Amino acid sequence: MQQKTKKRLPSFLQIQESIGLKVSRHEPSQQKQSGRLDNQAKLLLLVNAVFIAAGALSGTFVNVYLWKVKSQFAPIAWFTFSAHLAGALTFWLAGWYVKQLNKMNVLRAGMAVSALFYLLVLLAGPQAVTYAVPLGLVQGMASGFFWLSFNVVYFEITNADNRDLFNSWAGLLASIGGMLAPWISGMLITRLPGNSGYSLIFGISLALFVVGVFISFFLKKRQSEGTYSWSFSLRCLREEPKWRWAAGALAGQGLREGVFGFVIGLLVYISTRSEMTLGNYWLTTSAVGLVSYFLIAKWFAPRYRKWGMLTGSVIMWGILFVFFWQVSFTTLLIFGIAVSIAYPLFSVPMLSTIFDLIGTNEESARNRVEYVVLREFALDVGRLVGILVFLLVTSLSVSPLTLNWLILCIGIGPLIAWVCMTKLFRNVPATKKTDT
Repeated sequence: MQQKTKKRLPSFLQIQESIGLKVSRHEPSQQKQSGRLDNQAKLLLLVNAVFIAAGALSGTFVNVYLWKVKSQFAPIAWFTFSAHLAGALTFWLAGWYVKQLNKMNVLRAGMAVSALFYLLVLLAGPQAVTYAVPLGLVQGMASGFFWLSFNVVYFEITNADNRDLFNSWAGLLASIGGMLAPWISGMLITRLPGNSGYSLIFGISLALFVVGVFISFFLKKRQSEGTYSWSFSLRCLREEPKWRWAAGALAGQGLREGVFGFVIGLLVYISTRSEMTLGNYWLTTSAVGLVSYFLIAKWFAPRYRKWGMLTGSVIMWGILFVFFWQVSFTTLLIFGIAVSIAYPLFSVPMLSTIFDLIGTNEESARNRVEYVVLREFALDVGRLVGILVFLLVTSLSVSPLTLNWLILCIGIGPLIAWVCMTKLFRNVPATKKTDT
């Protein structure tokens, strides 16, 4: 990746024209050539920020809400498992509609079904824990719709010149949402009597998703082309060695994400018994993440991807040893701050390289929908395996030592991902990002 080749790859503009997307070569602010983000990219960032903020406002507290009704890991783990399972299936099934009909309708469906999810949680009330699996399926369907369409559109409006920049800004905006939304939620839940605070934040999330649907209508309808291949993922893994390494890396990432996505917030709540403290936790760690993403957006370049990702992976795994000292709010905060610093170093190189791989040539660009589905399949395989391991181990023991070793073993996923990605850093070219 770091070495310049004599034979340059076709520009993304050329790929767009070859697959029927009409783009003028004489636009005054040519994103494809300058490495800057155009208005459509900025609007997509806004839609992404609204979606993430709405999820951050209530997402963490859905798990706490379920825990307060039934203080067991299993219902929450099964809720998360069903969400990832439904997400993977939705990616695969909705891929046909995205490729051959209207991808923007799928983006809107993701936000609309997210609103439906929070409406169902409001209607279920304390009985939501009884319906954890079906609620997880609805949430997974919503995420599948949104992220499938988002990733395809993201690929179409970025290229290797500005992909790191887009990812960095997306991470920065997500950190802002992740910083303020849970803090506001914790404050409201703490100050309002009973479960009325939960009802309020779930209602606000519902409203934000509706707003997101409205904003999405300002995104231009993007042309669809080609025929969707239902068996593409299996054929690709069988025939393309690079994608076998990419899938291994994504599964390693998912192995950690599936469990850490719900267990860390729960541990903070279990340690403190305070939603406000949990909100403060996310406020602090997301503020650190915001700074980290800002610095990545300003100075990170494709040539730093390999060693940047290694640094992030080592920090994310090494910090887990702090839990062998003790599991408390202090150690959880140390962990959260370290991960907030390291995660951008891990995620930006990996995400950008995977999408550079999708844009390697005209044929792969035509199959971008199928590649996005493959990417999600690999992530969800890792997530589902991690959650199943968690369910198996915690069914036998929930002692602190057992949980520490379990988290340490699952947390090695980023290092597995880096080992696989080293095969791609050498072989997937990336254009150096220009200064913006």
